[in-house]
Amino acid sequence: MGSGPDAVFVKRSPSPTDYEREIQGYAYASRALAPHEAPRLLAADTDLQVIMTSLQPGDIVRGLPLEAAAERRVYELAGALLRRWHDHSAPASDQGLADTRASMSDQAQEATACLASTAERLDPAQRKLVQCVAEELPQLTSGLPAVFRHGDYSTRNWMWHPTHGHGLIDFAMSAPGLAVEEFVWLCGAVWVVRPDLKAAYFSGYGRPLSDTEEWVLRLLTARLGVSYLNSGLTKHESALVERGHLILTRMTHEYQ
Repeated sequence: MGSGPDAVFVKRSPSPTDYEREIQGYAYASRALAPHEAPRLLAADTDLQVIMTSLQPGDIVRGLPLEAAAERRVYELAGALLRRWHDHSAPASDQGLADTRASMSDQAQEATACLASTAERLDPAQRKLVQCVAEELPQLTSGLPAVFRHGDYSTRNWMWHPTHGHGLIDFAMSAPGLAVEEFVWLCGAVWVVRPDLKAAYFSGYGRPLSDTEEWVLRLLTARLGVSYLNSGLTKHESALVERGHLILTRMTHEYQ
C-alpha cells in the first residue's frame, strides 16, 4: 500500500492452497532470483491467509507500449530469468512426478469431456487435435524436464523497469511440474503471430524445445483452447467462446 520507497503490497489468498503456494514461491524466489527481480515476503498470517510483500519496481508488461526491438529484449530477458528459476529446481520427487502425471491425465480427461460437448463447433482438424490431447498427453509427458514452475509465467506477471530490467510477481500457482507447462499462455496468445518474440525468448532461455516438448506444448495449448470454448458455451460468455476458437485455430492452422 502506498507508492513511496517504503510502500508494501498486501494480499489475501482465496484458499489455503493458494496461500501455501505463494509462501513457498516467495521463499523460492528469494533463493533463485536477484533481489531486484522479485518482491520479498515481509510478513504473513496463516490464520488470515494474508501476506505482505515489498513492491516490485516497474510496470506490468502486458499492454505496455514497447518498440519492437525493446519488446524482443524484454522477451529475451524473460526467458533468461525463467531459465535461472528452473535451474534452481531440486530434482523432482516421486510425489512431484506422480502429481504431474495425475495433472496430465486430468487434462486429457478434460479434453475428452470438452470434445463431447463442443465437437459440432470444431472443424475436422480441431477435432483431431483435441482427440490427440485426450489420447496422447499422459504418455508423452514421461521423461520431459520437470522443474519447480512459476505456474503463471505470462506478461501480466512480468515487470519492466528501465533501470532494473525484468522482474516477476505473483507466486500463487508455483508448484512442481513440467517446464513446458510454463509456455502454454505465450504459445496460444503471442508466439503464433509473433515468432520473433518466441525466438528472443528461447535465446534467453538458452535451449530450444525438443520435438516432443513442442508437440506437448501444442497439445496443452489446445486443451486450454477447448476448455475456454466449452466454458464459454456453458456460461453463454461470448468472449470465452471467441478465445477458445482463436486458440484452436492457431494450434491447427497457424502453428509452426
